Amino acid sequence: MTESPPATPQLLRRVSAGAVLEFLRASQAVTVTEVMEATGLTRATAISVCEDLMARGWIRELENQRAFGGYQKGRPARRFELNERAGYVLGMDVGVSKATVVVADLRGRTLGRSTQAFARADIPAEERVAVVDRTALLALAGSGASPDAVLAVCAGIAAPVDRHGDVLVRQHFWELFDVGLKTALLEMRGWTVLLENDANLAALGDRWQGAAAGVDDVVVILASERLGAGLIDNGRLLHGRDGGAGELAFLEWVEGVGDTYGIAFLARNWAAEALAGTAGTTLRKYAADGVEAEHVFAAAAAGDAVARQILDRVAVRMARVVGAVATLLNPELVVIGGAVANSADMLLGAITERLAQFTATPPRVAVSPLGDSIVTAGAVRRALDYVEQNSLDLELTAAG
Repeated sequence: MTESPPATPQLLRRVSAGAVLEFLRASQAVTVTEVMEATGLTRATAISVCEDLMARGWIRELENQRAFGGYQKGRPARRFELNERAGYVLGMDVGVSKATVVVADLRGRTLGRSTQAFARADIPAEERVAVVDRTALLALAGSGASPDAVLAVCAGIAAPVDRHGDVLVRQHFWELFDVGLKTALLEMRGWTVLLENDANLAALGDRWQGAAAGVDDVVVILASERLGAGLIDNGRLLHGRDGGAGELAFLEWVEGVGDTYGIAFLARNWAAEALAGTAGTTLRKYAADGVEAEHVFAAAAAGDAVARQILDRVAVRMARVVGAVATLLNPELVVIGGAVANSADMLLGAITERLAQFTATPPRVAVSPLGDSIVTAGAVRRALDYVEQNSLDLELTAAG
């Protein structure tokens, strides 16, 4: 059993500073009393922490206005607010075909975004790193932020990552993402890079800003091309020994599923199968360029019988997937996320209706409102958490 580090004055000071910054990130101007109520700190400690953070440039004290225009007896309360442009974080979604980078301020608000494609899936490691670096610089340029003001970076990749940030490389596909990104960006830019599995970040992102806000037991399934899951149990993100928690390869042995293909993949391929037959469908107008998942959803919404049959097959399959996950983990909520989530709300009724057939503990099912930003949202949140936990060790260079 690993013992917790002793509660030294330095550790308590670090934890207190992180708690105050976390509170200020989600608040506007606050008083010392409000800081005390939110963090549990004594008045003396709250004042000390606020003054320390102010001296370091993380927060600023606002000019007091007595009763905001009226009369107020005695000394007015001191008010503080986060210096949200004291530094920046980067959230990255590094997939097989492209990299997306988001620049966010210390409140987590997106200031810039860029996406660049990889030439092919199996490009050399140094080329993949170069594309990620170029994407990051473009996003920073678009936001007006300096690379020197980046305090932390979190990158989501489509491979298991353990709690120490090491990539599990037991499959060739996972090896594509073991490119030394942490070391490369530290050497090139001086950035601290945190690696995390993309589905894990999707779970963090949706619990922060999506359908799972406030839910402590949730599974978020990235469901576009391939299925992968991020697991939060009692408010804690699960990694497993090697980072493999949430891998869904076991679905190959689940009756009526048989693989880990996602909603977009299935809709596209089942539409191609339908077009190879003689069925009458409005999907035929897309045949020359290829039917995509969004075409199937749109056609179903317009009443196309073939498209509706395809989505019904998808819904039954996803009900089996959710049922299997619910039987293993018993979450309160399962969220369908990724780019396909923009349309997948059409499937919710059919999935929910069938769930009781596949599990004795059916959860609520929802679609994430974050769309294809779900991974970068989680990456931003993870980077902000790191900044707040290490604020006393970070030097601010951005103008306030």
